[in-house]
Amino acid sequence: MTDKSNDKHQQRQQKVKEQVDARVAAAQDVKGIFQVITGNGKGKSTSGFGVVARCVGHGKKAAVCQFIKGTWECGERNLLQGAGVEFAVMNTGFTWDTQNKEADTAAAQATWQESKRMLADSSIDLVLLDELTYMVTYGYIDLDEVVNALNNRPPMQSVIITGRAAHRTLTDLADTVSEVRNVKHAFDSGIKALEGFDY
Repeated sequence: MTDKSNDKHQQRQQKVKEQVDARVAAAQDVKGIFQVITGNGKGKSTSGFGVVARCVGHGKKAAVCQFIKGTWECGERNLLQGAGVEFAVMNTGFTWDTQNKEADTAAAQATWQESKRMLADSSIDLVLLDELTYMVTYGYIDLDEVVNALNNRPPMQSVIITGRAAHRTLTDLADTVSEVRNVKHAFDSGIKALEGFDY
């Protein structure tokens, strides 16, 4: 690289640095963050569990409520429970397997009660509500109740909600919204879900 091209590179990077530094300096609000991870792609729950691991890795307290996939072996749960993360699990599995709206609603409500307890506990730094979007979509859990619990949680508590088709009210309320897009999925090619990779 010539001295002239190196100088131009350095000038460009200095401008980038100044812009980034200005944004960092402007971001001074300190509060718990509400994130929604939605979309049709694979990796929403995995992303949420990654933040739970990060939280615990910093010596903070996290808790998880799992809706929908509760009957599956869960590698993240196996690991994180050993690190002191509390789990409340719906334990009914996919709604297309149960085919029983009354039982699913009762199970969702029981897990939601645990969620509300966690969302009111100021000792919990992070709550992951895994697959909660489906519960709202199916009418098993009232959207207004969810919004009320989110709005009244302790100020420094962060929350992540995962699942497809997040209600617009939740995405509007969230501080951060990530959409996972499906480009290609092994299952669509007839490849079976793999323990340690898919669950």
